[in-house]
Amino acid sequence: MASRYISFHLHPHPHPHLSLYSALPQNPKLSRHAPTSLFSAVKTATIKTSHYHIYQSFPKRCATLTPMASSGQSSVGAKFDEFEPDQTFTNDDLKPTTPSQRNFHWWEMASLWIGLVVGIPSYYMAGSLVDLGMAWWQGIATVVVANMILLVPLVLTGHPGTKYGISFPVLARSCFGIRGAHVPTLLRALVGCGWYGIESWIGGEAIFLLLPNSIKQSSFSQLLPWLGTSPLEFACFIAFWSVQLAVVWKGMEGIRDLEKYSAPILIILTSILLIWAYVKANGLGHMLSLSSRLSSPEFWSLFFPSLTANISFWATIALNIPDFTRFAKTQRDQIIGQAGLPIFMGAFTFVGLAVTSSTTVIFGQVISNPIQLLGRIGGFTTTILAILGISLATITTNIAANVVAPANALVNLSPSLFTFRRGALLTALLGIAFQPWRLLKSSESFVYTWLVGYSALLGPIGGIVLADYYLIHQTDLSIKDLYSSSPGGAYYYCGGFNLAAMAALVFGILPVIPGFLQKVCHIGFWQV
Repeated sequence: MASRYISFHLHPHPHPHLSLYSALPQNPKLSRHAPTSLFSAVKTATIKTSHYHIYQSFPKRCATLTPMASSGQSSVGAKFDEFEPDQTFTNDDLKPTTPSQRNFHWWEMASLWIGLVVGIPSYYMAGSLVDLGMAWWQGIATVVVANMILLVPLVLTGHPGTKYGISFPVLARSCFGIRGAHVPTLLRALVGCGWYGIESWIGGEAIFLLLPNSIKQSSFSQLLPWLGTSPLEFACFIAFWSVQLAVVWKGMEGIRDLEKYSAPILIILTSILLIWAYVKANGLGHMLSLSSRLSSPEFWSLFFPSLTANISFWATIALNIPDFTRFAKTQRDQIIGQAGLPIFMGAFTFVGLAVTSSTTVIFGQVISNPIQLLGRIGGFTTTILAILGISLATITTNIAANVVAPANALVNLSPSLFTFRRGALLTALLGIAFQPWRLLKSSESFVYTWLVGYSALLGPIGGIVLADYYLIHQTDLSIKDLYSSSPGGAYYYCGGFNLAAMAALVFGILPVIPGFLQKVCHIGFWQV
């Protein structure tokens, strides 16, 4: 790094050693006592002496590993109104939440996670580990430990959301730059759009499978080649899609109400299913008898990959959790509310494992799919409760996990064009455009490998965000500069891009790309 002091020997000037630093126009954001470099200079220095006129130009500051010091603007709320934000970087959905908007208590944060956890994918988790040879308690313990580890990035990433009232796209501006933030947010959005379409199709399929046979065997169930599915299945998909859109259209307040009121219903329905299995199977003896089929070395060789897989299950949510914690009343509320995640995951995977193992006793065969199980139980009341339960479970998971992040990313991309509602609508339309029924039927393994693998590629983003927020900025952000396009802003870096963060992202992703591509090609990437 160039020396802070650069001297010009200008004889016969009476002061032969003239410091260039003293001639620079002083930027209040830069500490006079902090080291700088030639590449930190932003403005033009003009040095006049009695005998010489020296004009020295300096290039604009580009990304360095140490960003400019923040302007001291910290806590949010009313302070956002003390300056005029750049309109190209803000709208009502991107502004920091006001005190009146911060109405998420800890139990509402917990309700969010209950809504996320109770779903078909979580139902399979421990059971899949038991199928691989683990004992029932080992499978559940693996899930719980993974989610305890996941709590660390969840709480740490949620901190700036609660402290400053900002969403993930705005937080990303502090480390990737005000324009560079589009890279991580759009990468996260693509994952959400892909999963939104697939989860919506699964929800529609649940409705279709639970319909009476007389309807499912009608002419409307005949496949239309040009559509790729039957009109009845497509109608169920659109019905499920529309219900979700109605909730999202109410904004974050509607999502909050959905999660809050759905949580107790999902707990009751899950408990009813567990009680039914317990009574019909005369206890849980069959599940408790499932011992490990693995030797000690085999167990550990399975444990760590399984642990990693379970951590990555909610990794994308850990990335954009500020989208939710910005509405938390206090840090205590967001921490306590999220602390229930390992408990919820452990409890629900226990239910899934207990009910699945009980089907062996009740029906003489293993029925791991909860939709098929509810169809086998039959009865009008059971069908209604099943449709309600599965629909609620899928909607609460799909909206929170796969709509909020893409919608906010689109708002950040063009605040003048997108609002949260418009972003959510485009996300929903992309869900249809992806034609998930074709993807699932043509190569289900490809879809899940691609989307899960793609989600894993986002891991470096979380590391960069946390390192920047805690180690470099030490949790001190400038709200003013997060909404400013001024070249003198703390997060302008090099044309709005932090090249150091971009390089870190590339180097973080590169090591996993070969294995990822090998896996994708192995399952027929080019055939889809």
